[in-house]
Amino acid sequence: MNLFADFENRIKNALESLDIVKEKRSELSFDRIVVEPPRDASHGDAATNAAMVLAKPLGTNPRALADLLGEKLKEDADVAEVSVAGPGFLNIRLSVAYWQRLLASVITESEAYGRSGVGEGRKVNVEYVSANPTGPMHVGHCRGAVVGDALANLLSFAGFDVTKEYYINDAGSQIDVLARSVFIRYREALGESVGEIPAGLYPGDYLIPVGEALAKEYGVRLHNMPEEQWMAIVKDRAIDAMMAMIRDDLAALNVHHDLFYSERKLHENGAAAIRTAINDLTFKGHVYRGTLPPPKGQLPEDWEDREQTLFRSTEVGDDMDRPLIKSDGSYTYFAADVAYFKDKFDRGFDQMIYVLGADHGGYVKRLEAVARAVSDGKAKLTVLLCQMVKLLRDGEPVKMSKRSGDFVTLRDVVEEVGRDSVRFMMLYRKSSETLDFDFAKVTEQSKDNPVFYVQYAHARCMSIFRQAFEAFGEMDLSAKTLAESVAEITDPAEMQLIAKLAEYPRIVESAALSMEPHRIAFYLYDLASSFHAHWNKGKDRPELRFVNDKNRQSTLARLGLVHAVAAVLKSGLGITGTDAPSEMR
Repeated sequence: MNLFADFENRIKNALESLDIVKEKRSELSFDRIVVEPPRDASHGDAATNAAMVLAKPLGTNPRALADLLGEKLKEDADVAEVSVAGPGFLNIRLSVAYWQRLLASVITESEAYGRSGVGEGRKVNVEYVSANPTGPMHVGHCRGAVVGDALANLLSFAGFDVTKEYYINDAGSQIDVLARSVFIRYREALGESVGEIPAGLYPGDYLIPVGEALAKEYGVRLHNMPEEQWMAIVKDRAIDAMMAMIRDDLAALNVHHDLFYSERKLHENGAAAIRTAINDLTFKGHVYRGTLPPPKGQLPEDWEDREQTLFRSTEVGDDMDRPLIKSDGSYTYFAADVAYFKDKFDRGFDQMIYVLGADHGGYVKRLEAVARAVSDGKAKLTVLLCQMVKLLRDGEPVKMSKRSGDFVTLRDVVEEVGRDSVRFMMLYRKSSETLDFDFAKVTEQSKDNPVFYVQYAHARCMSIFRQAFEAFGEMDLSAKTLAESVAEITDPAEMQLIAKLAEYPRIVESAALSMEPHRIAFYLYDLASSFHAHWNKGKDRPELRFVNDKNRQSTLARLGLVHAVAAVLKSGLGITGTDAPSEMR
């Protein structure tokens, strides 16, 4: 039950019945009508801009139209009060009976409450993390992993058909560097003294087991092969080992992809997929032979002052045309990006979402141009850029450097503060803003630690049920029984808590459509705060206590309220990928 969608329909029906609207109905659009919580809760339970957006096309004053609409809404038995505010906003206060029915609906739907059909089953591909398979995940990958995973969970909850995808960058020059780095560790495992790892290679100790495994499997045979032979073998083994490590790291963060797509697939059979994608763009008139002026600033490695095959991307929204085939006939990295997008589009996705680090800002326009050209504007592409995470310990920076091998791994962070703390805190700021992650603060057991505060609210809900069993013994606490007991819920303080629960479906839809999973984390904190505050009221007002050992019926009703809070907390925590504990020590 979505309160705001419900009253949007009621308001539109009320408008349809007004004579002033009937006369011009064919000229009116209700699309801009919004029903939302008032900015100040003291003004009511719902507010609408209906009179504001329709007054001008109707040729009337907004307040006059608001008065007409308000009188019509007062005929609704679920409306307790209507008032006009400012230039013509309508504030609506709902009846106690409506809140009771809404609470019963939340109890009945439980963790399914808030699910939406707004996605209409549209196929969405969310590609995130996609780190080069050259080492373990470090904390720099962490935010994109959490944001992408939570976004995919959110979109699925909102009715989209979601595929979580990881693009394995296993065809670039960095894989040659990886293979050479592993080969040194292989020689070391054979007993050779290799000295300091040469500059430009990966020096991390995580490659030692890969070299040892090669030594065990091949003995000295690899050492006796020419480079072109051992390179292919070592590449395969190294990529497999790195991806196994990456999968384990992601699993520790509760991140699980549906599909791992290898870039090397695009280069199979003479790069048939890339060739096909370029031919498709050529047929549509998006490819030509020409030269590019040197870009301002540092030259990219694929820039050439020679004639080459170019994508006419400026005609589809990019700020410069992009090379596809170099003058020597080899494909650019960008050509593989084109083929990869075409592969997604051919798999039937209506929307592609790329979750990238902030340092990939230059990719946005070119990827959007690819989407327009390949799909003829039929597919939507969105790039979400995640800003940096600043690691702190008691306010002091924690340095990391992947090149030196001395870096903070994702696993290090998870093992120190826990998976749930990492996930929730990575969502507790909008992804386009820099995030400070302090090891000390995220383990505090206080209101200032959001993940603790939210999980403690769920654990407190469970403890209330245990108290009820201690007071009354076995009780029928089925959703049906609890939903039938809500008539006892009448206090304004209880209505406020139900009103907070009522916001959840709207938050889910708005967060999904704006692709902002942090809104779920913010909402959960607000709900937890409302619940803890209501629990504290019971200290001074015994009639509001959730468990009244002298009144079984009152207890059942309030256990229904607790059940509803727990269900929404568990649902939202599920979207964020964190647990809803039954108790906390």
